[in-house]
Amino acid sequence: MLVLRGADVVDANGLREADVAIEDGTIVSVGDAPDADEEIDVSGKFVAPGLIDAHVHLMMDGRPDVTSTVDENETMLAYRAAANLRSALEAGVTAVRDLGAPRSLAIDAGDAVDEGVIDGPRVVACGENIVMTGGHGHWFGREADGAVEVTKAVREQLKRGADVIKCMATGGVLTDGAITGAPELSEDELTALVEAASAKHVPTAAHAHGTEGIKNAVRAGISSVEHGTFMDREAAELMAEKGTYWVPTVKASDGILTEGVEAGIPEYAVEKGEEAANAMGDAFEYTLDADVKIAMGTDAGTPFNFHGDIPEELELMVEYGLTPKHALEAATVNAADLLGLSDVGLVEAGYRADLVVLDADPRENVKTWQMPTRVMTRGNIVR
Repeated sequence: MLVLRGADVVDANGLREADVAIEDGTIVSVGDAPDADEEIDVSGKFVAPGLIDAHVHLMMDGRPDVTSTVDENETMLAYRAAANLRSALEAGVTAVRDLGAPRSLAIDAGDAVDEGVIDGPRVVACGENIVMTGGHGHWFGREADGAVEVTKAVREQLKRGADVIKCMATGGVLTDGAITGAPELSEDELTALVEAASAKHVPTAAHAHGTEGIKNAVRAGISSVEHGTFMDREAAELMAEKGTYWVPTVKASDGILTEGVEAGIPEYAVEKGEEAANAMGDAFEYTLDADVKIAMGTDAGTPFNFHGDIPEELELMVEYGLTPKHALEAATVNAADLLGLSDVGLVEAGYRADLVVLDADPRENVKTWQMPTRVMTRGNIVR
C-alpha cells in the first residue's frame, strides 16, 4: 500500500483534507489512512485527478505542416506516438482519446500502454477517420461516400477494435482546398454512421466547424462535436437539448496564430486558422448560455500544439469564459463521461489511481495544471 499523506484532495466534488491510500493501482480509501508500506508527505499540496484529453492525434508531433506525415512509414509514426504518449503522461495527462491515425496505429498504441510495453496515458482510439472522398484529412482517413459505404467504413473500424467512431462533418483548417465551414458528410451519411456504431454501443465524434455541419451531426445523434467553431446560438441550443458534448480544442488555432507562416505553417492553414479563431469567442458565449456539456480536448499534434503542453488548454478555456472549476470538470469528470471511462475523473475509493499532485488549488489557479510536482498512473509514480 502507498499513502499520499496529508493531502488537500480536490476534484469536481470539492476540496477536503484527506490521506489517499492506493493499492494495486486503485484508490482504496480517501480519509484517515493507517500506516502503509510507503508514504509520501504531500501536506500543503493538492491531489487531483489526472487530466483527460478528449481529442489528440498520437502520430502527429506538432510539426508546421502535418500533411508531411504522409511521407513517413507506420513504423516511424508508431515511434512518434510512443514519444507523444510519454510527453503527455509526464505533463499530467492520464487518459486521451485519439481521433484519427492510419489503420490501427492508435488502437495498437493503447494496447501497448495497457500491456506495459510503453508508458503513457490510457488510450481510447477511433482507428481511421471516416471522410468523404477528398475531404478533410483524407490523407490518413477512410474515404467513403453514401450511407452504404459509410456503414462499411464504420464496421471496418469496429473490426479493428475502435472504442469510438470519428468522422468529418465539415471541411477543416489543415487540408488544402477544404472549405473550413462547408458540410462534407451529409446528414444521411452521418445518421448511417451513428446507427452502425450504436449497434455495437460505440460512441461517435464529428469534426464540425460550420453551423450546418454541426446541426447535421447533432440531429444524426453524434456523441460529441469537435471544434464547433462557427456554431450559432441555435446550434448550441440544439446540442444542449440532445446532450451533445462540445470539445473546443482552442490550442489548435492558438498554435497556428502564435507561430504563423514564418514558422513554416502553410499559408492556407494560417488564413483559415485566423478566421476560426475570430469566431471562437461567439461559440463559447453560445455554449455557455445554453449550458452545453464541455469536455477538454486539444487536437494535440497539430502545428505547434505539442502533447506535452496539453494542460495549457484549461487556461485558454478560462480566457474564453469558463471558470477554473468548470475547466477542471471539463478535463476530468466530463471528459471521463464522454470517453466512457467510469473509473477515472475523481479522487474516490474504487477509482484508478491516476492522479497529479499540484502546488495550488486548480479551482483558483488554472495555471497550476501546467506544473504538476508528481504524476501517477495506475498507482505508479512517473514524474
